[in-house]
Amino acid sequence: MNKTIAVIRGDGIGPEIVKEAVKVLDAVAARHGHTFTYDEVDMGGVAIDKWGDPLPQAMLDKCLASDSVLLGAVGGPKWEGLPGPQRPEKGLLRLRAGMGLYSNLRPAKLWPQLADASPLKPSIVEKGIDFMVVRELISGIYFGEHKTVEQDGEKVATDVMFYAEHEIERIGRIAFETARKRRRKVTCIDKANVLDTSRLWRAVMHRLQPEYPDVAYSEMFVDNAAMQIVKDPSQFDVIVTGNMFGDILSDEASMITGSIGMIPSSSLGDGTRGMYEPIHGSAPDIAGQDKANPIGTILSAAMMLRYSFDMAAETDEIEAAVNKALNDGLRTADMMAEGCTLVGCAAMGDAIVARL
Repeated sequence: MNKTIAVIRGDGIGPEIVKEAVKVLDAVAARHGHTFTYDEVDMGGVAIDKWGDPLPQAMLDKCLASDSVLLGAVGGPKWEGLPGPQRPEKGLLRLRAGMGLYSNLRPAKLWPQLADASPLKPSIVEKGIDFMVVRELISGIYFGEHKTVEQDGEKVATDVMFYAEHEIERIGRIAFETARKRRRKVTCIDKANVLDTSRLWRAVMHRLQPEYPDVAYSEMFVDNAAMQIVKDPSQFDVIVTGNMFGDILSDEASMITGSIGMIPSSSLGDGTRGMYEPIHGSAPDIAGQDKANPIGTILSAAMMLRYSFDMAAETDEIEAAVNKALNDGLRTADMMAEGCTLVGCAAMGDAIVARL
């Protein structure tokens, strides 16, 4: 296959971790006779510095012309003082909207080699942690109206959360279809005792449920879900929820797996083209020091091969190579443990390539 991948190296540790993911992709391509062409895209702080815009239209056009997008990380303290529309994260929101990426799939999986790194009790960890958070990505409060006005002598801020039925239905279907490929359980997370948007979510999910009689369906309030994720994560298979709740819960879920540096994610729309990125931030405090963990980005590239390019065997090979590297005791600083070997970002990438 010949595929064009838009590569957004981004800010902070982004260029380092993307370099290792590209190294792995090139190795896989050589093994299987594929050709991956990389189209460099500026987004985030680097784009602000270069173009005065977190995502120039020309850069968005490159992403739209690609077969898929691989992203490192964006943002950092250098740009935190900028107005909202000019901040690096605004480029990411515009990219999701421009590509029509309405669903974010983020696995929360504890690799057995990292069981001791989980902050949860061994009695909880031994029951297993392996679930998927399906988060709606381009609607809800992040895309509603935001305004601050003067009222009665003080500032009053308003952020509008909205959802339309079709937005809930399409993400609901992805959750049910994803569950069919896993353990056939869907839990809808909301705040239906307070919010009209959540009551609409439930109404739409109830309408969808009969179409998936082979999938067990349940509902949970978001505050309870936040507790249950740390009390008994083994009860979850697929969690589906709105944009803000999904943002918070998926970060919580990532931490119970031992290292945020291990978690990939995919953002998809109606077609096969998606955006793939690790869930961690740009970590400017360790940028350029060869300390970053590239595995989340490497596994994101593996998800791209599976979900956008239909390369299941190649994906399995990358995941097996990561597993071998962990079995051999190789660890980056964020997941270092007694008896293991500390390696840097580049060395971890090399080790995974060597084990393909």
